[in-house]
Amino acid sequence: MTGTRFDAIVVGSGGVGSAALAHLARRGVNVLGLDQFPSAHDRGSSHGETRMIRQAYLEHPDYVPLLRRAYTLWDELEELTGKRLFERAGLLEVGPADGFVVPGVIASAQQHKLAVEELSHDDVRKRFPGFKLDETLAAVFESDAGYLLVEECVRAHLAVASRYGATLQTGETVKDWSAGRGGVTVKTNRQTYCADRLVVTAGAWASRFLDTIGCSLKVVRKHLHWFDCQNPVYRRDRDCPAFLFEVDKTVYYGFPQIDELGVKIAEHSEQGDPVDDPLNLDRTLDETERQRVVTQLKRYLPGVSSVPTRHVVCMYTMSPDHHFIVDHHPEFPAVVFAAGLSGHGFKFASTLGEALAEMAMGEPASQPVEFLGLKRLRAV
Repeated sequence: MTGTRFDAIVVGSGGVGSAALAHLARRGVNVLGLDQFPSAHDRGSSHGETRMIRQAYLEHPDYVPLLRRAYTLWDELEELTGKRLFERAGLLEVGPADGFVVPGVIASAQQHKLAVEELSHDDVRKRFPGFKLDETLAAVFESDAGYLLVEECVRAHLAVASRYGATLQTGETVKDWSAGRGGVTVKTNRQTYCADRLVVTAGAWASRFLDTIGCSLKVVRKHLHWFDCQNPVYRRDRDCPAFLFEVDKTVYYGFPQIDELGVKIAEHSEQGDPVDDPLNLDRTLDETERQRVVTQLKRYLPGVSSVPTRHVVCMYTMSPDHHFIVDHHPEFPAVVFAAGLSGHGFKFASTLGEALAEMAMGEPASQPVEFLGLKRLRAV
């Protein structure tokens, strides 16, 4: 059906794209979502059961207002769908007192008056007996942090979008787009669509659609691991929190046991095998990387087995400074985008989707996203 016209088109229906679709549809916008894969797929970055969410943001305090809004929107999405999406399990964060994790958390909490506890080693032993700390490490605990059920969050946003009239076409690959005075045109492997506005939330494929924005995006392969666990102290229903450890300037993070797969843990860094073609992502295990994870498990979570139960690969799309890029296209004001989420973006999906919906409709974003604009990178 060549020439089918919508008010807006969203390219990519993962974490942020699904949220943008929901927010646009709830505003009464006739919106089309396009994705080459099925809903809540495992081919990008929004899969693997769980994603961490926290407010005392060590990466930069400017993210905190966005997180406060994200918390509100995740709770609202639960009410709209009747689904449990956000588990406030708390978050134990550990690292050298002069490192970047603990000082970053404390600085963010102080600036924004967030409730974060500084814990002694005795506190950690008594409250969270599954964790073993080196004497050189400091610890903080954020009780209102936790994790999101990632695939369920995507499905929930898409369900809301559908309820309010959005159209979602999956299994349809976007080949190209163009913009002009008459709006935007999007060509797929099946047909051509027209709209007044375009939202690009294409994840690892973003650089293919945003090649003229003036900054480069790098995609790297990352691994998620699950390990068998028979020790009940690591179970969510025994009040085990999520955790994040700074070890030798590298972050390892994980989640309590929520099912038969055991404890999930992964390495968080900008390092990883480069991905030239996201469509043909190498999903094989990196044994050296897994051994690094096992080493940290034995060191800090000694009650968890080193027997693997699952391994999943995802992708980080890295911006030059590892902060998100959220902006209008510099040449085409009717095109807005979010890209380069750099491995820490899913927790913000609800509020980034809202901001993109507002920007696409010609309104200023209601949340302070200006610090994530292109200007900072194009100036460099």
